[in-house]
Amino acid sequence: MDLISLPAEKTENRFRLTIAAIKRARALRRGALPLIKSKAKKMTSIAFEEIVTGHINILSGADAVKAEEKAKSLTHQSMMDEAKQKASFPEEMTKIEKDLQVYLRDKAETADEDTT
Repeated sequence: MDLISLPAEKTENRFRLTIAAIKRARALRRGALPLIKSKAKKMTSIAFEEIVTGHINILSGADAVKAEEKAKSLTHQSMMDEAKQKASFPEEMTKIEKDLQVYLRDKAETADEDTT
């Protein structure tokens, strides 16, 4: 698919289109799943196809700022949830660690007895 042959409504700003494709290609490289089945093997080509087919929307202005703030809050929220989860299990983790230390010590003692 050539960039030159894209419909006019998709290429009103080629700079914005390029930046959106680059951001999407980075996300694909980091492990995001493609939204379409494509014969293309390059991440940038897949990203351009997703944009052209309408699976990825390019936001600008106030809509882009709102979407970015929402993404940051979701990331912050997931980090806070993870921290709360870790904080709620410290006793259990220390108990498991203690059990593991006892097991390893007993195993080392039996290994010492077997060698003597």
